[in-house]
Amino acid sequence: MSSKTAKKLSQPSLKTEAGEPSITTNMKAFGTPPIFLEGVIWAQANFRARDDDIFLATFPKCGTTWVKALMFAIQNRENYDFLSHPLLTKSPQDCVPYIELLAHQDNPIDYLDAIASPRFLATHIPHRSLPKSILNSGTKIVSVARNPKDVLISYWVFSQKIRSSINKLAPLPMEEGFELFCKGVALSGPFWDNVLGYWEASLENPEKVLFLKFEDIKIDTECSVKRLAEFMGLPFSSKEEQEGAVREIIKLCSFDNLSNLEVNKSGTFGVGSKTDGKFCNDVFFRRGQTGDSKNHLTPEMLDRLDKITEQKLGASGLKF
Repeated sequence: MSSKTAKKLSQPSLKTEAGEPSITTNMKAFGTPPIFLEGVIWAQANFRARDDDIFLATFPKCGTTWVKALMFAIQNRENYDFLSHPLLTKSPQDCVPYIELLAHQDNPIDYLDAIASPRFLATHIPHRSLPKSILNSGTKIVSVARNPKDVLISYWVFSQKIRSSINKLAPLPMEEGFELFCKGVALSGPFWDNVLGYWEASLENPEKVLFLKFEDIKIDTECSVKRLAEFMGLPFSSKEEQEGAVREIIKLCSFDNLSNLEVNKSGTFGVGSKTDGKFCNDVFFRRGQTGDSKNHLTPEMLDRLDKITEQKLGASGLKF
């Protein structure tokens, strides 16, 4: 790992009251684990973008699974009918792979080369750390962000499941998870740096980067699906709209439908064939709603997150 790359991707240093590093344990399930860093470095060195690639780039727990499904269904609407669709039997994570996890698969280059164009791929890599071939090609990027207060809750719940299933660690108290998140300790974090990078890229080059908010997609999913299709170069025809294609995609990819499919209730997702990391697909589904943070965080916590968000993002014009 080069020192430059390590600096870009490293997390803040945390210490206990006694001065002993506490980050080693906490980072295993809340921060950026070595397996992710290794995958990012592999992608930076080996991933070769195509001009017609389409990426979904998100900070974790920003609606990634839902938008993956929507975009996959948009892209493949002429290839499958809604009664025998791959999303009925495969997790969205398996339909749309993360490039940083391919480093832990056998023959990742061959796997990527075998995918027919246009490829639809995903990543949690911050914009500043993306492989240069993505930035310097015609590749399009859809980035989805979410209110950090709701992200924190979903991320904390997710980390609890990972702690117990993979790392065999004791539960992490909410208060400690809150402090870690506020200090920037999170996969591909800090959250604010991650979303700001894609927000600024979308302002600089809106033809290449489409920035959406989870909350806006929830409010008007039909409009958002059409906007995604336009950006992907796959607009819906008048006939498709009249025949209800947009509504069918929304129904197929709804939280209620996806979360109740057997593959997403009992199936498993493997981090890679070269690792032992494997967990149940149900960790990717929680509530799919907005505003749940008020049920878990104290008024003081909510206020602190609001102040951090204003400090980090206020000058950019990005609001949540």
